[in-house]
Amino acid sequence: MRLLEFEAKSVLNRYGIQTPKGIVVSEGEEPSLAIPGPVMLKAQIPIGGRGKTGGVLAAEMGARVGLQIERLFSTKIRGYRPKKVLVEEKADVRREFFMAVTYDTVAKAPVAIFSSEGGVDIEELARREPEKICREHFTLRDGLPEYKARQIVAETGLSGKLLLSIESVLAKLAKVFIETDATIAEINPLALTGDGRLIALDCHLDIDDDGLFRHPDLAAIEKDNSRIEAARRQSDFERAAAKIDSLDHRGVAGRVVEFDGDLGLIIGGGGASLTAFDAVRAHGGRPANYCEIGGNPSVRKVKELTRHILSKPGVKKVAVIMNVVSNTRVDLVARGVIKGILEAGKRPSETVAVFRVPGAWEEEGYKILSKYGVRFCDRKVSIDEAAAIAVANADVGSQ
Repeated sequence: MRLLEFEAKSVLNRYGIQTPKGIVVSEGEEPSLAIPGPVMLKAQIPIGGRGKTGGVLAAEMGARVGLQIERLFSTKIRGYRPKKVLVEEKADVRREFFMAVTYDTVAKAPVAIFSSEGGVDIEELARREPEKICREHFTLRDGLPEYKARQIVAETGLSGKLLLSIESVLAKLAKVFIETDATIAEINPLALTGDGRLIALDCHLDIDDDGLFRHPDLAAIEKDNSRIEAARRQSDFERAAAKIDSLDHRGVAGRVVEFDGDLGLIIGGGGASLTAFDAVRAHGGRPANYCEIGGNPSVRKVKELTRHILSKPGVKKVAVIMNVVSNTRVDLVARGVIKGILEAGKRPSETVAVFRVPGAWEEEGYKILSKYGVRFCDRKVSIDEAAAIAVANADVGSQ
C-alpha cells in the first residue's frame, strides 16, 4: 500500500523528521488557510511525477488559492483524480538531497541510498552519474546505526555539522522502513533551508500489504475510500480475483489487473512479475491479465486463481512464471495450477504454455507436472526465455 504524501509525512513526523507546515484540504471542504506567505498546492495521489503533470502548483495566499485548489480537484493526474490537496508553506531551499531505504532482493538485505543531489531528475542523475549515488546494505536486526549512516553520507563529500545532521535523518528513515514494514521509504528532496533546517519536502512510503496487520492505523487508511479516485474503475474480473486473494491469510494469489489479451498469466516473485509481463509483450504475446502471486499461497487460492483466469473469454492457455522462490513452495503452486485447470474442464498438458517456477520443493513440483504431461523449465531458463516459450506455445492450436 502506498501512502499519500501527507500520510507518509505524518509517519516521518512521529520519528522526528521535519516536514513543512501544512494542512490537508478535502474535496468539497471550505479551505481554512492559516499559512502566511507563498504556498505549494500538492494533489494527493499514490504515484510520483506530479510536478511534471500539473499536480503541484505554487501559489500566493489570497482569493485565488481556493480556485487553484478546485482546479486540482477537477484535474485527472496520471490516471487519478485527487480528493485531497496538501497546502504547505513554500520552503526557502538552499540545497536538495536524496535519500531512500528499500530492500535489495538480490542481496536479500535492506539497502540505504543517498545522493548529495536531489529533486525531480534523480533518476536521470542515477543513469548519467551513478558514482554520485552511494549505497550501503545493513541488516533488519541491527538497523542502520548512525555511524554507518555517517559513512554513507560522507562518501559524497559532505562534512561538518551538515554531515551529522543528514546522517541522523538517514538513520531515522531506516528506522521508519523497518518498524512500519515498508518496502520503500524515500525522501526526495530533503531540503536544506536558509535558516539551516533539514526538512522533507516530499516523501514516498510503501507499506508491505502482508505486514499491515501489525499496523492497525495504517490498515485503516487502506480501507478509506475517500482518499483517492482512480480514473480506471476495477473490473468485475478484478473484483472476483480480489475475493480469491481474501480466501485466507496465506500468501498472495489474486491481485489482478485485467487486459484485453488471450494468454493468462500467473506470475510473481519480487519484481519478476513486471519483468515477466513485459517480456511476454516484448515477444509479441497478448496478456489477458497482470497478477502477483507469492508468499506461499495455499493450493486452494492458486487453484481458484487459475480457474478464474481460464474463465475469461478467449483465454485458452496460462503461463506460470516466477523468479527463484524461497518463500513459496513450487509443489503447492504446481498442485494449485493443475487442480484449477482440471476443474475448468481442460487438459493441463494443453493448457500450460510454460511453467517456470524454480526454488523450494521444486523436485516435488516437477513430479506433479510430469504426471500430467506438463513441460517445465528449471532455473537455467531465464524469465525472458520462458516468456518467449509461453508466447510460442500460446500460438499452437489457437489459430
